[in-house]
Amino acid sequence: MTPALRVITPGLLTTIQDQGRPHAIASGVPPGGAMDRFAHSAANLLAWNDRSAATLECTMSGPRLVAERASVIAITGADFAPRLNGQEAPMWTSIVLAEGDELAFGGRRLGARAYIAVAGGIVGDRWLGSMSTNLMVGRGGMHGRALAAGDVIAAGEPLAEPPPGFATLDKTRRPDYGDRALHAIPGPHPREALFGATFRVSTDSNRMGYRLDGDALEGPDEEILSFALVAGTVQVPPDGRPILLMADHQTAGGYPVAAVVVSASMPAAAQLAPGDEVRFAEISIERALEIRAAQRAALDSLTISSM
Repeated sequence: MTPALRVITPGLLTTIQDQGRPHAIASGVPPGGAMDRFAHSAANLLAWNDRSAATLECTMSGPRLVAERASVIAITGADFAPRLNGQEAPMWTSIVLAEGDELAFGGRRLGARAYIAVAGGIVGDRWLGSMSTNLMVGRGGMHGRALAAGDVIAAGEPLAEPPPGFATLDKTRRPDYGDRALHAIPGPHPREALFGATFRVSTDSNRMGYRLDGDALEGPDEEILSFALVAGTVQVPPDGRPILLMADHQTAGGYPVAAVVVSASMPAAAQLAPGDEVRFAEISIERALEIRAAQRAALDSLTISSM
């Protein structure tokens, strides 16, 4: 473990995230982890890491960083106009940094969350088996908080000697972040008005979940016993405004579940920002599995053995 990046400015909300704590859900701990698991995994693979390594998740804007040592990095997810030493830097590809190089971002062009991976994996505080930052309890990552100016980000040793050339994920294999129709399967308490309606992500949204503005759905008729929840669940509270649960969701709840967004659409959901419109499109389980398999194949194409 050695210093890899120094933070000059942190961006709006930049945290250390990995694949989270799904094993701790039974204990009432939110799973957490990267909101866009596809972009997080792709960034790691492009930097020749295991996809479970920690990355930087940058929300709505990117940080300004200086390389403390030579390393390989990758930037995926939202397009915040990355710049390397003042020149436009490529996304979804491996990038070589020399000591002293400066990585910065010009501004948001598409999406809400970008991911930065460093060869060797970013190293942070580990809590309950994960380095993911849980801001609510102040644990994991960079001492349980977002990055701040002056922080030094450490990284481990690369898993392997990088192969010659650069790894790149072809545009045809990347998620379509401009598609605002999230594929979903009807839940145990379906609401016909959900599918086909247009909603807008409220400003009252965060990593725990998005409140959606639009025509109110039918609220619950009676109390429901609490039951386990997953990311992608669309809850209907008494006011009828749907809530789409995201990475830091509560582990159980008693609101009706109108639908569940399939895992293959969660990367697009993770890239929604307040004010964005969103719709839900019903999909079969068979089709959802096909799309998920295509995403897995895209990531498998980035493994070191296939380069």
